[in-house]
Amino acid sequence: MSAVPGTSRQKKKDLIIEYPGGVFDFNQKTYIMGILNVTPDSFSDGGRYYTLKDAVEHALKMADDGADLIDVGGESTRPGSLPISAEEEMRRVIPVIEELSGEIAIPISIDTYKSSVAKKAIEAGARMINDISALRFDQGMKMVAAHHKVPVVLMHMRGRPATMQEDVVYHSLIPEITQFLKERIKEAERSGIAPNRIIIDPGIGFGKPVIEGNLKIIKHLSFFKTLNKPILIGPSRKAFIAEITGEEGEGRDEGTAALGAIAINSGANMIRVHDVKRMKRVAQMVDALKRVN
Repeated sequence: MSAVPGTSRQKKKDLIIEYPGGVFDFNQKTYIMGILNVTPDSFSDGGRYYTLKDAVEHALKMADDGADLIDVGGESTRPGSLPISAEEEMRRVIPVIEELSGEIAIPISIDTYKSSVAKKAIEAGARMINDISALRFDQGMKMVAAHHKVPVVLMHMRGRPATMQEDVVYHSLIPEITQFLKERIKEAERSGIAPNRIIIDPGIGFGKPVIEGNLKIIKHLSFFKTLNKPILIGPSRKAFIAEITGEEGEGRDEGTAALGAIAINSGANMIRVHDVKRMKRVAQMVDALKRVN
């Protein structure tokens, strides 16, 4: 690997993210983001939490299991997936967010790249935007995030979900992802999004060489600390785990936990997972280890 910038020690202020009504203080611990897919076709749990009742019950369980926030998504972004309309996406997620915002104390994130969906979700009670396009697919997203003063997750991805695995050749993977995120951070800040409301995500499973690329991101995660933003990682039940272990579905949770532990030790500040209880325990142990001199 060439031309990779050296790592730097993040300042305490860089690891405090403000959201309406609270803060994420990543100096204190690793945060666990629970995945709530309100979809019929997501790769791991599509259809399982598609009804309002099932979705809310699962979110409440994840909160009880120790989730620090819940990420609600209404459109599958698995490789090869096709987009749905904003109207359909809102039909799926807004009732869930409205119901949850009155039931749980932890914040809710909306997993969308559409500004109209994000706006309605925030009005319904969401406190963060998780945008796989890093504010590229919908120019209105910058205005929504800046106006409502909510944090945004900027993720690296080539192309769109339907095409992202068609071009996975990189000259130098880590530097290219780093440069992309650096440019998206600058664009977000130019658009009025405060520096203390930006989280970065190198995009595990999104337009990367299936095994080598995704593992390389985890192994060299500390290089992204040079961007001085909290780092989110989403390895949960990704296909490359099955390529290594041969397991499917929930059988990939041990592989997810192993990747999560290594990522936390390398600098990840938030882990996005399906199995909250398992990852919460893993994070507590790695956080304790990191505190030992």
